[in-house]
Amino acid sequence: MAAALAWLSRPTPSSAAVPVPYDWNATPPMDDRAKFVDWMVANRGEDPDFLGQRYDRFLQLIAHNDLWNDRNKRAYLMTPREEFVTAPNLSRAYQVHFLDIGFGVTITGPHSVARMTNTIDPQKGERVLEIGTGSGYQSAYLSNLTDQVFSIEIVKPLFERTGGVYEALIAKGYTEYSAIQRKNDDGYYGWPEHAPFDKIIVTCGIDHVPPPLLEQLKPDGVMVIPVGPPGAQHVLKVVKTQGADGKFSVARSDIYHGAIVNFVPFTKLQDGKISGTHSN
Repeated sequence: MAAALAWLSRPTPSSAAVPVPYDWNATPPMDDRAKFVDWMVANRGEDPDFLGQRYDRFLQLIAHNDLWNDRNKRAYLMTPREEFVTAPNLSRAYQVHFLDIGFGVTITGPHSVARMTNTIDPQKGERVLEIGTGSGYQSAYLSNLTDQVFSIEIVKPLFERTGGVYEALIAKGYTEYSAIQRKNDDGYYGWPEHAPFDKIIVTCGIDHVPPPLLEQLKPDGVMVIPVGPPGAQHVLKVVKTQGADGKFSVARSDIYHGAIVNFVPFTKLQDGKISGTHSN
């Protein structure tokens, strides 16, 4: 309850309606901070201070090789991270680290979000499944890359709070978020009704790749997932291919080349309640 009240009492960074309808072909300037801020104020009606912070982090993302193509650079620049953090963390929205959002979970740091998303590189029209909606930031980011986003959140109060965030932003003019389909459930089992998926992104750590998610990934599909015990997780890129004989094979690679990146645990539902994790 306290976490929900903290969210509701937060200042609203973008109180005005978005002045220009969303356009998939519209891209803000990427090579100049002032031009970027001016374009976003004119086209998205966002706060200049947060826009400056977003652009400064953008330069760091590029320098650290967390972003490397223009479509994903655009997706980052078009997504107002400040709308998805809690009131106590509003001033730290664009800091490098993950931030607490209540309910025992976090909003992943911008560098990890960017690298994981650019690794799967969703194309418009591709079906992308996200496990762990959390604050809603990752789904919002994805909605600037494809109009087919499916996201699962296990924590019901967080699922409901994030739904309110999306409703408010869509009402302001962030119509791209209307493409996000969500449900409150255990993400370990995926979303069979909407499978197969071209891409899957998992934002919680587990010690193995869930077989249901691998099954729901299309041939030549790509998944990113933090794998390993708590405190020693590696973010893996998992590519599923199908040979001429019809048999499937899976190739794995570490997108951080051995570096450890910690995530919240991949929890599970038992009898309608969260109980333990899916790690063995």
